[in-house]
Amino acid sequence: MRYVEFRDSIEKGLKNNDAGMTWRELKEACELPYERPCPEWVAQLERELGLERQDKRGNALVWKLSGK
Repeated sequence: MRYVEFRDSIEKGLKNNDAGMTWRELKEACELPYERPCPEWVAQLERELGLERQDKRGNALVWKLSGK
């Protein structure tokens, strides 16, 4: 999987989800092949899509697109 495919999957998964999703939820919903996300790709998502990971659900960070 290339970065662009990863980015598009994450964006599609979060676009209509105001509550956000944990990595595990995104991994399952988007059928992503990675156990953990690549830190460099996550940083790029923060810049390109406005990805935010501040809130927590249990011990997991909740991924949201800014403005959601």
